[in-house]
Amino acid sequence: MHTNNRQSMPYQRLAEMGIVLPVSPAPVANFSSHVISGNLLFLSGQGPVGADNSKQRGKVGRDISAEDAYQHARLTGINLLAVMHEALGDLGRVRQVVKLLGMVNADNEFSDHPKVINGCSDLLVGVFGKQGIHARSAVGFSSLPDQITVEIEAIVEFE
Repeated sequence: MHTNNRQSMPYQRLAEMGIVLPVSPAPVANFSSHVISGNLLFLSGQGPVGADNSKQRGKVGRDISAEDAYQHARLTGINLLAVMHEALGDLGRVRQVVKLLGMVNADNEFSDHPKVINGCSDLLVGVFGKQGIHARSAVGFSSLPDQITVEIEAIVEFE
């Protein structure tokens, strides 16, 4: 049970968007999905993995359009929210989304990395309001694990 309106607001916004948080995807190698240090939550890179464990794969700008990759970044944001929820017990504890690093599995000529990672950024601002506005880098890589289209990591301040 959420004790106050501030705590329930992220869940209310998720419900309004029709989003049900999945169980967070398990790490694919020897690392943790998150680490807490002080009042900062460091989230390992998440990818576009569906609730059925399917992965969105391909080279953005060649096999995958920027518009489709935007949706993949949004799905990745949902997975980041699932880890936040599991790590903190309540998304209402989030004081600020501090920083995102968005990585795009991009064709050499692709240049719209920021538009792709906006899929995650727009989601986080939609869920947390002004606390969701963050610093960010959006960059292209020649490949990502399992050839997923995007990977995004985050740093979050909480109370």
